[in-house]
Amino acid sequence: MAHGPTTQWGVDRASDYKSKLGVYLFIFYTIVYAGFIIINVVNPKLMGIIVFAGLNLACVYGFGLIVLAIIMGLVYNYLCSQQEYKLNK
Repeated sequence: MAHGPTTQWGVDRASDYKSKLGVYLFIFYTIVYAGFIIINVVNPKLMGIIVFAGLNLACVYGFGLIVLAIIMGLVYNYLCSQQEYKLNK
């Protein structure tokens, strides 16, 4: 059984904005993640320091990376949706 498309796909005038924003967010996250890797390579004992609620820096930084990725995804979705509504009227 063949089904037709469920949505109408047209020209996305916000694609340049979305691409540029995605690259900027990727670069930002890569820099933050590189900091995590550099600390582990250069001074791994630093990751064992207790920094918050009995958790060491490795746990806090690692969970922070996960939370940052989720927040960045939500921000990306919000900003791109706003730009789509603005440009695709």
